[in-house]
Amino acid sequence: MKVIFLKDVKGQGKKGEIKNVSEGYAQNFLIPRGLVKPATDGNMKTLEVQTASEEKRKQQEKEEAIALGKKLEEMTVGLKAKAGEGGRLFGAITSKQVAEALAKLGVKIDKRKIEMNEPIRSLGVTQVPVKLHPEVKSTLKVQVTEE
Repeated sequence: MKVIFLKDVKGQGKKGEIKNVSEGYAQNFLIPRGLVKPATDGNMKTLEVQTASEEKRKQQEKEEAIALGKKLEEMTVGLKAKAGEGGRLFGAITSKQVAEALAKLGVKIDKRKIEMNEPIRSLGVTQVPVKLHPEVKSTLKVQVTEE
């Protein structure tokens, strides 16, 4: 029996796949649990429409991420911190502080998307990579000045 998977089923198939499974397995297990639906012409068309709309949404997200990336590359985020001799900071600037400073400038980015291997510990301008989308990365300039 040909079925369309609505959810991932371990050992059988992933969401959106069309596969042949035994009729008893489909009728007695998969269909009652809402894991699959029969692969009729109407259901196949619905699946195609859903796949196309999902693809369009993903493409739009990527385009938005690219636009945001260009905007971020032009920006410089200014932060103030107390510093000692030789430009060393008392404490450090973390991704959370960078995300909060961006929010004040009107750009909302989750702190987990700001990829800082270690916090900023010195004065000056630092290039900070930001992962906006699985396929889109950008760099942000963070300028730390003495308080």
